[in-house]
Amino acid sequence: MRGLTAGHSMDGAPGGEEQAGALPHFLKLAEFIHRVAGIKLPPSKQSMVEGRLRRRIAATGAKNFAQYCAQVLKDGETGKEIVNLIDAITTNKTDFFREPQHFRLLTETVLPAMDTARAPIKLWSAACSIGAEPYTLAMVMSEYMAAQRARNLPMPAPVIIATDLSTAVLHTAWQGIFSEEMVAPVPPELRKRYLLRSKNPNERTVRIVPQLRAMVRFGRLNFMCDDYGMDHDLDIIFCRNVLIYFDRADQLAVLTKLCSHLRPGGVLAVGHSESLHNFKLPLTPIGQTMFRKNP
Repeated sequence: MRGLTAGHSMDGAPGGEEQAGALPHFLKLAEFIHRVAGIKLPPSKQSMVEGRLRRRIAATGAKNFAQYCAQVLKDGETGKEIVNLIDAITTNKTDFFREPQHFRLLTETVLPAMDTARAPIKLWSAACSIGAEPYTLAMVMSEYMAAQRARNLPMPAPVIIATDLSTAVLHTAWQGIFSEEMVAPVPPELRKRYLLRSKNPNERTVRIVPQLRAMVRFGRLNFMCDDYGMDHDLDIIFCRNVLIYFDRADQLAVLTKLCSHLRPGGVLAVGHSESLHNFKLPLTPIGQTMFRKNP
């Protein structure tokens, strides 16, 4: 659920002449970022990128944007700054129960069709941002487990894997602390069960309850890697609102690898603004931007 926000504030952005002079450096940096992370940065994003990198320029001791770019490119993909660079240029728009049709379909159609008693259901939030999506999945799965127990159909606790490119957002997700405004989309009955209010009355924050946090395993993953290091028998993959930042070739490469990690009959969900049209993939639609892997 990583993304780049075009409307980023540019207070104190470079002037026209300075920006034009920095364009060659930006283009080289953009090509490097695309190669390393798959993220497309057209020239229209130059002001945004320069603004977001101001702190990193100061922190590294570079004199200006051009010198910073030169150092990053010199160090290459294994340089120490690459993680900070990616963290700085990516923004993470996410919400609890975002695109709720997916979660309804999960509960009403996908999970009932699975043999949930055979083994733990394996779910992967493949661009988890600050954690709203994997924790939403944990709430949905916990509710489904309770319903199954009520029917005398116990099931093992699911395994939820959550990955993102940004180490900064992964640290926030792991903590599981959110503002009260952030959790507003969570239904009231689920808020009572799965959210703990801060003991400090001056802090309007909540924390995900320990039993839900224990269900989620966080880790860093770059979609451009050849090997994702994941199991190949996953039941459900959510990869939503991130493919739109890749070109068609990279989209197909990522989707092909995601499919390779789904078991036959497993389910993939992408964002409502994303399309798999004209991609040759072993998938059949089962709902709005939700697909089942063919046998």
